[in-house]
Amino acid sequence: MTDPASAQTAPVRNPSARLIDGKAFAANLTETIAWDVRSFHARHRVTPGLAVVLVGNDPASEVYVRNKAVQTHRAGMRSFMHMLPATTSQAELLALIARLNVDPEIHGILVQLPLPEGLDPVAVTNAIHPDKDVDGLGEVNAGRLALGQPGIVPCTPLGCLMLLKSELGDLRGLHAMVVGASNLVGRPMAQLLLREGCTVTIAHIDTRDPAALARQADILVVATGCRGLVRGDWIKPGATVIDVGITRVALPNGKTRLVGDVAFDEAVTRAGRITPVPGGVGPMTIACLLNNTLAAARRIVDGGGAAAA
Repeated sequence: MTDPASAQTAPVRNPSARLIDGKAFAANLTETIAWDVRSFHARHRVTPGLAVVLVGNDPASEVYVRNKAVQTHRAGMRSFMHMLPATTSQAELLALIARLNVDPEIHGILVQLPLPEGLDPVAVTNAIHPDKDVDGLGEVNAGRLALGQPGIVPCTPLGCLMLLKSELGDLRGLHAMVVGASNLVGRPMAQLLLREGCTVTIAHIDTRDPAALARQADILVVATGCRGLVRGDWIKPGATVIDVGITRVALPNGKTRLVGDVAFDEAVTRAGRITPVPGGVGPMTIACLLNNTLAAARRIVDGGGAAAA
């Protein structure tokens, strides 16, 4: 029997709130990419190839990497897996990247992060040729994005932008707030929103009263890794909320579930549109990786190939 007191305080979902179905969007995008891959192969007799490098045996990373391989094959691309032991040295890893940089069958290179202790992720990422840096995390592509020049955009922010544009259309003039300033999501997300004509606020660990700033935002993108950080009263009524965070939490019954950086049950009472966790941003990341790999293949083939950096 329901406790009357708890029933009175339970949040009532805003009937106008719309769930942004990232899973469906990603499936449609992947289908389009697969068609484009076939067309690309028909024109050039080249199949885009993605090399994924995993160092160590982190179980979560292994599952994620294998899922990338499955999705790559489904899109009609070639997948090259390099599973290296945790004892791999920096020199050995850089040597592998150097070989992949000049391999004509490889158009995209992704080194799965985090790396084991003792390996420098910045040096490793920057060793990937910019034209094959399909994660878009190297300093060359980061610089291109900051300067508004053509380049490869990090997958997760790109996926967020695609979802926003599919829901809102033209973003010019909207106030967007990015909660989190990481190089992986927050900073490139802010750059993308600026490029779309948004007025952008970035909140980070030293921001004073982020809730007050968030209440002014038409668009709220949250990527902090801190589950439930953004409460319902942070959200401007009718705002669009993109929750990038994903954390697995234990339940009293011994099972687990995935939650985001936004307190979802509170947020849906105020947001106009919101991504669920799971099923929101997550599927878009892999779809955008495939998108970037095809774009890299086009650039390399049309430009005559990529030389070692």
